[in-house]
Amino acid sequence: MHSGVLVLFLSLAKSCWCAPQQQSCDPADERLGRCTNTDVNGYGERPTCTELNLGYCNDMEYSRTIFPNILGHRSRVEAESGAEYLLLSVIHGLLNGECTPEIRLVGCSVLASPCQNNKMIKPCRSTCEALRKDCIHAFEAIEMAWPYFLDCDRFFASEQEGCFDPLAGMRARQEVAMSSLSPEEPSTIIQFTYTSNTQMYSLLKRTAAKCSHISHVYSIGRSTEGRDLLVIEFTNNPGRHELLEPEIKIVGNMHGNEVLGRQLLIYLAQYLCSEYTLGNQRIQTLINTTRIHLLASMNPDGYELAAAEVEDSNDPELSNQEGHLLNSWTNGRANAQNLDLNRNFPDLTSGFYRNRRSRFYRIDHIPIPDAYWFGKVAPETYAVMKWIRSLPFVQSASLHGGELVVSYPFDFSRHPQEERMFSPTPDEQVFKQLARTYADAHATMSDNDTERCGASFYRNGGIINGALWYSFAGGMSDFNYLHTNCLEITVELGCDKFPSEGELYPEWKRNKEALLSFLESVHRGIKGIVTDENGNGIKGATVSVKGIRKDVTTAEDGDYWRLLNPGTHILTATAKGYSRVSKRVYLPHSMNKAGRVDFVLKKVPVEPDIHDHLFPTVDSWDQFDPYNQFERNSDPDVTEEGIERQEKPWWWNYFSQSGVSPPQWLLRNV
Repeated sequence: MHSGVLVLFLSLAKSCWCAPQQQSCDPADERLGRCTNTDVNGYGERPTCTELNLGYCNDMEYSRTIFPNILGHRSRVEAESGAEYLLLSVIHGLLNGECTPEIRLVGCSVLASPCQNNKMIKPCRSTCEALRKDCIHAFEAIEMAWPYFLDCDRFFASEQEGCFDPLAGMRARQEVAMSSLSPEEPSTIIQFTYTSNTQMYSLLKRTAAKCSHISHVYSIGRSTEGRDLLVIEFTNNPGRHELLEPEIKIVGNMHGNEVLGRQLLIYLAQYLCSEYTLGNQRIQTLINTTRIHLLASMNPDGYELAAAEVEDSNDPELSNQEGHLLNSWTNGRANAQNLDLNRNFPDLTSGFYRNRRSRFYRIDHIPIPDAYWFGKVAPETYAVMKWIRSLPFVQSASLHGGELVVSYPFDFSRHPQEERMFSPTPDEQVFKQLARTYADAHATMSDNDTERCGASFYRNGGIINGALWYSFAGGMSDFNYLHTNCLEITVELGCDKFPSEGELYPEWKRNKEALLSFLESVHRGIKGIVTDENGNGIKGATVSVKGIRKDVTTAEDGDYWRLLNPGTHILTATAKGYSRVSKRVYLPHSMNKAGRVDFVLKKVPVEPDIHDHLFPTVDSWDQFDPYNQFERNSDPDVTEEGIERQEKPWWWNYFSQSGVSPPQWLLRNV
């Protein structure tokens, strides 16, 4: 939250955040008819029940309220004009999604209490006290006092006085959802042990065969040493993209020695298969409406090295029985070429910073610079880039280890000399909510326990902007965001990169709900189809949101997805050779699925544009390794005939490092 907004709230708190004093009627005046004590608020009006019509409170469990309210607001208009209602409208953003919707629901119960027989029913004091205990740290983190209108002693009632619990309905729905999981009788059997690469491949293939009606495995390429990069997919129609069905991916083991994410994805695959078959309604709904892709190991070569370095804890000659702790923080991190895969993607973030103020350059779907291909591109990176480009991914997570926190782009600082600088994307609020989804559902990640792993992030609720934590270029999350529609977060799963085998089951329990909640959260925001007047989908149309300078493009059949937080948004769809259409959309807080917004575009004459010639980068996204440099660099330095290859020319490193493409006449001579 910007400091200016905080100043606004502080000034409001000083100027008008005080409850109006209630006036009592003197008995003598009452006998003369000058006033009446039946008007408990002293405004000369007899309170009566009325329809609840308060925008941010319309999803309460009741439909009738009363004015004047507890705070003395005499009408809906007066309540909506107050600082209390203003705070409720922005509380989600102020607290970065923490403690909402609980704060909003309890606040609404004060602003618009339920009414029966023209009498107000106050919210329960016990509910307020429990909420304050759980959420006071969120206000302290932004140096803001607990809101006066949530004073549990002044505006709430005890059970003996007669009250209602504004959170009862939400808790009941959560209990129903959790009861369907049957936690007391686990029916899915998973063996919580480490798996070698061979065992991993076998297990994923057996899982897909067992659930062939909802799953299949496919390889996106091979590692440096020739191991498959195997993905397991879950959907009700595996092997193809379905119209309007969002695609989501989770990538594990990018760093070979960070192994917990790899194991969690193997367990998740088995869990999804088994629970779907057993009739778990939550899992069936998830798989029937979503296309899920799990890449358990992006760096199987690195894992092989890291696993070999881990001593057998049962060896009686070892003095340290915690064998897995003997693994260092670097063995197996890189791939077999000694390349850090999370520094090996194209650095598009620097180009974003350079060109973000120019209307002649796109700052989304940025093409890969030609010069990138003249450097060392890992086969694992190459395979993942092709995969990311081949499917219309909406959302993604990369699972790492070494800390307990969720970070989100940008990972590269907007000032190259600043190692730690807050560097937000245009989708800062959406990314915060994505990170919050995982952190809040994790057993301990958002705790304010200062003694735990990840305690340094407790003031942020277990989430942080990547560049504010530490800056680096060439990361996978920044590439996802700037090159495609996909929004990716990085999940650091714990301080031990290679935990002991005995920790695998407890870690599964800590992360299972977070993984499921993250998968479900892809159904947030809006989705739709962009078509022409004949109903044909338009591929490559752009859908923009006013105020967020990041467009998404439509998939093969014209469908699109746009992750958005609740609120009012103005959307615009357009395509080359077609008209521009805008729509105003309101997404309420109570929505638990993506809203549907379709566009129909009319054909219009294409006007020649000089900028199409001067700035060809707009249309160069489809170019991928245009000079076939990856295959050239992948070849051995000696041919089959034993002849050494010619050394790279003197200008090679210059263009490779400068980010500028070499001219064609130079390339012809290579």
